[in-house]
Amino acid sequence: MGAFSYHAAHMAALTLAMLLALLRVCAAGNPPFSCGQGAPTQGLAFCNPALPPAQRAADLVARLSLAEKVSQLGDEAPGVPRLGVPPYKWWSEGLHGLSFWGHGMHFDGAVRAITSFPQVLLTAAAFDEQLWYLIGQAIGTEARALYNLGQAEGLTIWSPNVNIFRDPRWGRGQETPGEDPTTASKYAVAFVRGLQGSSPTVLQTSACCKHASAYDLEAWNGAIRYNFNARVTAQDMADTFNPPFKSCVEEGRASCVMCAYTTINGVPACASNDLLSRTFKGDWGLNGYVSSDCDAVALMHDAQFYRPSPEDTVAVALKAGWI
Repeated sequence: MGAFSYHAAHMAALTLAMLLALLRVCAAGNPPFSCGQGAPTQGLAFCNPALPPAQRAADLVARLSLAEKVSQLGDEAPGVPRLGVPPYKWWSEGLHGLSFWGHGMHFDGAVRAITSFPQVLLTAAAFDEQLWYLIGQAIGTEARALYNLGQAEGLTIWSPNVNIFRDPRWGRGQETPGEDPTTASKYAVAFVRGLQGSSPTVLQTSACCKHASAYDLEAWNGAIRYNFNARVTAQDMADTFNPPFKSCVEEGRASCVMCAYTTINGVPACASNDLLSRTFKGDWGLNGYVSSDCDAVALMHDAQFYRPSPEDTVAVALKAGWI
């Protein structure tokens, strides 16, 4: 695969920087590119390609109202019409081929089908890093093609799933590379590099490594995944559960990590400053964004009773390291 370089400034300003990097002129019928020829925003700083991406993103953020900023936090961002920013759908799946399960891609246009590869657990058993890279590359290429044809409203793929598969009763184990942290870590790096592409300045697609961390339970002994408190030692986190996510970020340069439903030693993963800020962004150098699992923040209030109100719950999640 050769050396993999990534220009750090490309992903500097989280959500809106990702939008700037990913949006391109698409097929007829799609919203016009906000900085396209003749656009009223063309003379603004965020449309100036001579400026660094971080500066352009900062300029765009500074022009947003508080309500507009909040509206961008969901998986279906409504866009900002007055600035020419079209709607964007963050949720697309691509574990072993693109899927219509997420909201961002559809197969009702010129392209009616897509390549489906074997389940990840089977592919991982090949112990072939080049194969994993090529599968990620194919998925990323097809995602970009769908987007260019107007059959996708986002280029953020919530894959790979690199949870450690310890309990065979877990219904999602086939999505993962298995129980070995070393294999899962190598898989993560190869797949993410393939999915995101080799350009030092432009993402082919954005990979999101999920679900961090200590998560492989559906329902057991009265506990369900929405309220399970995983009691994990610091050594087991460092040696077993976190290595695949660490490799995703440090070597794969993944632009996203997804926090899990899990409560870890009494603190929800999506509210853990230690996990999101100190570990992901501080120790590992994540230069991208954090996404929650589906409804994970709501469940912190509704199922885990971590904070007394929905507003307090959202606040603790944001302060933990989302922004």
